Amino acid sequence: MPATHLLYLHGFRSSPRSTKAQLVQERIAQRHPGVTLWCPQLPPSPREAMDRVMQGIANWPRRRMAVIGSSLGGFYASWVAEQTGCRAAVLNPAVFAARDLATQVGVHPSWHEPQESFEFKAAYVDELRALAVPAITNPDRYYALIAKGDEVLDWREMSAHYRGAHMRLLEGSNHAITEFADHLDEVLAFLDLAS
Repeated sequence: MPATHLLYLHGFRSSPRSTKAQLVQERIAQRHPGVTLWCPQLPPSPREAMDRVMQGIANWPRRRMAVIGSSLGGFYASWVAEQTGCRAAVLNPAVFAARDLATQVGVHPSWHEPQESFEFKAAYVDELRALAVPAITNPDRYYALIAKGDEVLDWREMSAHYRGAHMRLLEGSNHAITEFADHLDEVLAFLDLAS
C-alpha cells in the first residue's frame, strides 16, 4: 500500500528550512499532493525530540507511513522505523550519534538562524545512547544514500550499519549531499508514496 504520511527529520543544528527538507517539501507538493508531510523543528534533547515525534505520528497509519532522516535525523529515522515498522530513507545517517556528539556539548548557533542558539547538554549524550539502534532488523525497509566524500561522518561505518539495505554510494559528494536533487526521485520511489 502506498504511503500516505511522510515524516522528515533534520540533522544536528539544522531545521525544516534546510535545503534537503525544502526540496522534499517542494517535490511532495508537486507530485504527491495527497501525502501528509510533517517536518518538525526538533528540540536539542533527543528524548524530547522523539517524544514530540511519536506524539505527532500517534494517529498515523503505521503501514502507510514512511520517514526520511538526514545525519542525526537519519539516526532518529532508524529509531522511528524500528518502533513503527515503516520504511525509512536515511541520508548520510549518524550511526554512532552518542560518540560523535559527545564532543559537541555546549552552546551552538542554529545553522539557518545564526542569531538563535541552543545548548547541547551532556545529558543528551546519554539520551542518544538510549535511542541507539544496534542493528536494523529488516534491511529491506531501508534506503541509505551515503556519500564517500562526507567530511563529517565515515561512509564505511554508515554502509556497514545499513548492510543489506537498498543503498546508493556516492563517489565524492559531501555531508550535505549537495546534489541531493538528483537522487530525490529515487528516494521517494523507494518510499512508495501515494500520488
